[in-house]
Amino acid sequence: MKSRLQKVSIIGLGLIGASIAAGLKQRGLAERIIAYDTNAESLETGISQAFIDEKADSVAACVQGSSLVVLAVPVLSIRDSLSQLKDVLLEKNRSGQAPVVTDVGSVKSTILKAANEIFGEHPANLVPGHPVAGSEKHGVEAADPDLFEKHKVILTPTAATDKDALALVEEMWQGLGARVMQMTAEHHDRVFAQTSHLPHLLAYALVDTLSVQGDSLEIFEYAAGGFRDFSRIAASDPVMWRDVFDANGEEVLNILDKYVDELSGIRSMIAEGRMDELEALFKRAKIARDHFSLIRENKGKRK
Repeated sequence: MKSRLQKVSIIGLGLIGASIAAGLKQRGLAERIIAYDTNAESLETGISQAFIDEKADSVAACVQGSSLVVLAVPVLSIRDSLSQLKDVLLEKNRSGQAPVVTDVGSVKSTILKAANEIFGEHPANLVPGHPVAGSEKHGVEAADPDLFEKHKVILTPTAATDKDALALVEEMWQGLGARVMQMTAEHHDRVFAQTSHLPHLLAYALVDTLSVQGDSLEIFEYAAGGFRDFSRIAASDPVMWRDVFDANGEEVLNILDKYVDELSGIRSMIAEGRMDELEALFKRAKIARDHFSLIRENKGKRK
């Protein structure tokens, strides 16, 4: 069956946008891919590596005649992109349909709020999305056509979302090898504040704490695998993560306050020599982690 992804427009050619373009191109899922980015060098790289067919000099020019528009810009930049797309989202193209628009931001409630403020409602052809995949590497040079293979993509449609628009976005992600799931924007932001945003914050804080010490080079030189694995995400794009914490600050603070209380309790256990309590905490955490690993293993066997 012929893909409905005819002309695909990608706004923002960083890691995620470039990987989407490269994946679509490698798999032959789109007839034509056009991109816009404020960085002209990124567009030239996309052309030279042949995962985009054309570059545009504006958002408006990029999306003309497209069947699907992907907003692959930082979370707080999506509002500006939506504003520039207002006429496009409301008008029909030559095929008689307005293009479907989706995004890749890791905070969803702020996207819905921006859309409601700009359009006065949630546009039926807007399908908010979040690919749960990435890398500490960033930029167009890190493009990976297989980045989304076997990874989750969360879509957060509303009651106003058009079913055909939702199906088109699902088709794109499934074509890239991803597993598509749905949940509300509010639930998404609460879950990812705990499972993604907080860990990134802790990694940044730990690396910053150690790096300002006089013997920081020696600490990093002798760091074991656990530190390397945990601190790896502190190499992620600082601007992107600044925007994430700005957009999802309330949910992050909720879980951060609980974590700070937990750390305070652990400090007291160590300071007061309450090692039995500390061991009990470690055991609870190990049981929870082992249970999580078992669930993942069983799910993998059923596929």
